[in-house]
Amino acid sequence: MKKHIIKSAILVVLLAAGASCNKELLNIQPSSPTEAAYFTQESAFQQAVLGIYAKLTDLYSYNNVNWLQEVILLPSDELTTTQQNNFEDFVLSPDNGKLNGYYNACYQLIARANVVLEKIATVQDGVFSSDSLKNSNEGEALFLRAFAYYDLWNLFGTAPLDTVRVESQDQLYPPSSKGTELLDQAIRDLGKAATLLPTTWDANNRGRVTQNAAYGMLGKCFVFRATVSKSNADYQAAIAAFNRISGASLVPDFEDNFDYATENNGESLFEFQAGNPVQVDNVYLNNDADYAVGQASAYWGFYDNNYAQYGQPIFIATQKLEKSFEANDPRLPLTVNTSNHQIQKYVLHNQLTGFGVGSINNPRILRYADVLLLKAEAVLQSGGSTSDVIDLINQVRTRARKMVAGGTQPENLSTTETSKSTIMQWIMDERLRELAGEGQRWFDLRRWALGGTITLNNSYFSSATPALMKFDAEKHLNFPIPTSETDKNPNVEQNHGY
Repeated sequence: MKKHIIKSAILVVLLAAGASCNKELLNIQPSSPTEAAYFTQESAFQQAVLGIYAKLTDLYSYNNVNWLQEVILLPSDELTTTQQNNFEDFVLSPDNGKLNGYYNACYQLIARANVVLEKIATVQDGVFSSDSLKNSNEGEALFLRAFAYYDLWNLFGTAPLDTVRVESQDQLYPPSSKGTELLDQAIRDLGKAATLLPTTWDANNRGRVTQNAAYGMLGKCFVFRATVSKSNADYQAAIAAFNRISGASLVPDFEDNFDYATENNGESLFEFQAGNPVQVDNVYLNNDADYAVGQASAYWGFYDNNYAQYGQPIFIATQKLEKSFEANDPRLPLTVNTSNHQIQKYVLHNQLTGFGVGSINNPRILRYADVLLLKAEAVLQSGGSTSDVIDLINQVRTRARKMVAGGTQPENLSTTETSKSTIMQWIMDERLRELAGEGQRWFDLRRWALGGTITLNNSYFSSATPALMKFDAEKHLNFPIPTSETDKNPNVEQNHGY
C-alpha cells in the first residue's frame, strides 16, 4: 500500500513539473464573462443601464408582501389605514424592515449607477456606435443616482455620500452627510444629466429618462433645497430649470395620468415602467434572483380590495383629503370614493398580472402638474409676480374643470390676490388635491416643516388613530438610519431621538 502511495506521489510531481513547462495549459478561460470582457460591447452597457432602472422595482412592486410604498405614502395627512401602522403613528425604530429595505434598495441602485459611470469614463473607443448613446447612458446613470439621493434626503436627511465605486478598504466606511449634501449631489448629477440625455427615445425605448425628466427633477430639487435654505438663488435656478422643459403639457383628462392604457403621455416626465412579467417572475418571491426575470410588475393592492389584502384596501383617504375638494371638482371621484374612502387613482383603470397581485399600471413619479405647482411656489418665494403665480395654479384647476362639459368647479383663483401667505396656502392646498396618493405629500410636509412654512403636530395629520400617533417634529422629520447601516459603518451617526 505504501509503495502505491509513493508511486502516486511521484506521478503527481512529474505531471506538475510537465505542466509547469507548458504555460499554455495554464491559460484556462473563465466559465463566465469577466468584468473586463463584459464591458467591451455596446449591448453590455445597455444591459447594465437597464439594470439600474430595474432596481426601482424594489420600491414599487409587491416583493413577496414586502412592498415598500408605505414608507413614502403613510406619514402624511392624505392617507390613513384600516390597520395599525408604524409609519402612520410615527412609532419607528432603526430595525424597521421596510425602512431597511428602502434604504438598501437606494444604495444598491447607487452602486449600480457608480459602476456604469466608471465603465463609461474608461470605455475604449469603438465600443459605442455613437457618442450620443454613450452620453445618454451616462445621463441615465446620473439621473437615477440623483433620484436615489433625492429619496434618501427626504426620508433620512442624512446618509453616506457615495459617488465612486468601492474598490479599497478605506472606502468601506463613508461618514454621514451633513445638511443638504444629498440634495446638493442630486442637483450636480441632474445638472449634468440634462446636458447628456436625449429629448426623446424611439418607441422601443419609450419610458427611459429624457432631458425633460432631468430638468423637472433638477427644478424640484432646487425648490426643496430652497424651502430649507431660503435661498433666492435656488428658487431662481428652479425656475430656470423648469423653463427648459420643452413640449410637456397637461393632458386634457386628469384620469389619463393613472390609466395603464395612457402611460408615458405628454404630462408624464418620469414613471416606473411596470410590465407583464415573464413566466419566472413570481411576485411572491424577492425581485432579484440568480437569473434575469425580465420586466417586473408594480403593485396597487393597498388601494384596492384585491385578495392579496384579504378583500379590503389597507390605505384609505383621510377626511381632510376628502374635504379639501370643492363638491363639483371632477378630480374628487377620480381620487376618492367618498362612500368608502377608497383611493381610486391607479385602481380604476388597472390591469393585474402576476397571480392577480402585480400590476402593469406604471407609477407616475413626476408629472407636469407637479412641475407647474412647484414653479408657482418658486416664483412666489423669490418675489415674482403674484398674478403669474396664480396663473400657474389656475392651469391645474382649469384642466380639472374642463374635464366636464359645462363644469363650474374648481373655479379659477383671483389673480388680484397679493397676500403671499394666502397664495402659498393655495399652492399647498392644490398640491394636496392634485397629487393625492402619489407619494408626494410627506416630502412636501417635511420640507415645509423644516423651512418653517408649517408647524407639524398630531392634529395636523387628521389621522384615524390620533391616540396612537406620537409625532415629534424634532425627531420624526428624519426617519431613523437603519441598523443595517449603523451596525456596519462606525462613521454613520444615528438621527436625533432614535
